[in-house]
Amino acid sequence: MQRYSLHGETMGTRYSALFFAAPGVDEPDIGQRLFAAVDAVDRQMSSWKADSDLSRLNAAPINQWTTVPAELFAVLETALQVGRQSRGAFDIGVGDLVQSWGFGPARGAIDLTAIAARKAGVRRAASEILELDAPQSRVRKRAAITLDLAGIAKGFGVDQLACCLDGFGITRYLVGIDGEMRARGSKPDGRPWAVAIEKPVRGVREVTGVMELADAAIATSGDYRHWVEHDGRSYPHTMDATGQQPASNRLAAVSVVDATCMLADAWATALLALGETEGVRLARERGMEALFTLHDGDGFQEIHVG
Repeated sequence: MQRYSLHGETMGTRYSALFFAAPGVDEPDIGQRLFAAVDAVDRQMSSWKADSDLSRLNAAPINQWTTVPAELFAVLETALQVGRQSRGAFDIGVGDLVQSWGFGPARGAIDLTAIAARKAGVRRAASEILELDAPQSRVRKRAAITLDLAGIAKGFGVDQLACCLDGFGITRYLVGIDGEMRARGSKPDGRPWAVAIEKPVRGVREVTGVMELADAAIATSGDYRHWVEHDGRSYPHTMDATGQQPASNRLAAVSVVDATCMLADAWATALLALGETEGVRLARERGMEALFTLHDGDGFQEIHVG
C-alpha cells in the first residue's frame, strides 16, 4: 500500500486528505474530485458568497417555497434536529446576530442598536420558522430570518471529502478541513489515526494533546480563533442564541467525537454555547464523547466526558 497526501484551499482555510491505497491510483482525478466536493459545499452554504444557495434562501420572500440542493437540505435538516436536541443552544437563525457583533461577510463594527433591538424582541428558533419539504427538497420561511451555517457546514464538507474517497474504494484515510477531521479504518500497521488537539491560546499554534480516531470524526469549537473586542472585553464568534449574544462562559474550547463530522461540528458549537455546566450535563445525558477545556486562571482545566 502507498501513502498519498492531497490538499487545497476552501472556505477561507485548507482541506487535506491523507490516505493509503494501491500504487498507481489516479491521483490527479482524486484530487480534482476532492476539490469539487468541498467547492460544492462552499458554493451552496457560504454566507460570504452573495450567489450561494444559502444567500438565495436568505433573500427569498417569507412564505415562498425555495428549492435547494440535496446537500444543503440535508444540512438544514440536521441543523434543526441538533437545535431541538440541544434545547436551542445550536441555532442556525443567528445570521443577523453574527453580523451585529461584527462577524460575518460585512466585517463591520459592533452595532449596539441592532443588538439591543434583538434582545428586546421575541426570539423564535430556526426550527419554529423553517418548514422543510423533503420530497421536493424545498424550504419555506414563516417569518424573517437570516441563516448562518458556520457551525455545521465545515463539518459537512469533511464528510463530503470522506464520501469522495469512499467512492474510489479507499478504506484507510484521514480527511479534514482546518481542525475538523474524519477517519476511516486504521493505518496499514493497525495503528489508529492520530489527530492533534490544539492548545486554545490566541495567536499561538501549539499542540496540547492527541486524539486517536478510527471510523469516527472530531470537531472543535473555541474562543481563540475569531473574536472581537468591545469595552475592554473579548467576545467569541460562537453565538448563544438563547441569550442573543456571543457565548459568555469559562469554556475555551470543546472537542466532540461523533460518527460524522457534521454532527461533531454542530455539537461542539452547541456545547460551547451552553457552557461548562449545562454543556457537560447535556453531553453526559446524551452519552457523548467530548473534551471540555476551561479557562482556569492563567491556565486551563479539562473535563472529559464519555
